Amino acid sequence: MSGISQNPEVNVGSHEAIPNAVEPEMTPLVRLIGKFIGLALLAAFFAGVVRGLGGSGGLTGDLVRGLGASEVGFAIVLILLGSLVEGFGYGLSLGTKWPYTKNILVLMWRGDPEAAHRVVATLVGLVGLALAILSPGASTFSGLALIVITALFGMGTLYVLAGKAPALVHGIHGLLAYGVFLVYLTSLAHPDFNFWIYLKEMAPLHALLLAVLMGGMTTGQRGFGQPIGHFVRPRKASQWTLAVHVTAALLVVATLGWMRQDYPWAFFFSIIQFGVGSLLFRAVNLKPKDPGIMVAFHQSMVLLMSLAIVLQWQ
Repeated sequence: MSGISQNPEVNVGSHEAIPNAVEPEMTPLVRLIGKFIGLALLAAFFAGVVRGLGGSGGLTGDLVRGLGASEVGFAIVLILLGSLVEGFGYGLSLGTKWPYTKNILVLMWRGDPEAAHRVVATLVGLVGLALAILSPGASTFSGLALIVITALFGMGTLYVLAGKAPALVHGIHGLLAYGVFLVYLTSLAHPDFNFWIYLKEMAPLHALLLAVLMGGMTTGQRGFGQPIGHFVRPRKASQWTLAVHVTAALLVVATLGWMRQDYPWAFFFSIIQFGVGSLLFRAVNLKPKDPGIMVAFHQSMVLLMSLAIVLQWQ
């Protein structure tokens, strides 16, 4: 991708001036990926319909079951959209204006991943609110609280990319996004368990979430469109952050390797993730403004590890 221009204020598809915006190039690949994301949203919706219709808990119970299944799918799509935003240089396509612009639905329709990310985040929030109303409890209230906090940190990530906030904000946003995904996934897979007690006992998730935190900090620390650079001994902040991230990733592999009899698929995905991470590091240095689809592959491995850990737990 090329032709990315940066200005303090640019017009993004309308007459509205947006501060700190970076207008990336819309390519056929981005549009194609946008169509797949749309299909994924439809798949999540129909999965919820199927699960809801397959229940026998009355209208409210079946609706909660269906919404819970869809919410897991929507949360997955939201995380993948975040990786596409980073991968194709759309992190500041809407600048630091948050949460919406006047033409956000038009931009989403045209294939802007950041616009789609914010619209899907709203969808996740609305479903989370509906679940909290229909089925009040620790899990649904926790999920809704995490959604709200994640959204606020999402605003903070824009300022990280604009160089106006610390990288830790970006890392916490990624950690919270996985928290939203995990609280609804756990509720779906293990409805009799309190999420926080479950999380406290799950050592594999502790290691994985630490790696997620450091991965988000690595993105934030390198800055928008900046390479990390090849190194043997870290010499700048982004390199030190990456070194800690790699150490955390090794801890994930070691933890899942130790527990591979219980989590064989998660261990398998952690090995693949190391190779994907190496390719992503190369892509970030070659094309720091838009490292491409490899960012989404990297995030997909984390999602698969999370799914394998939660679904294989007995």
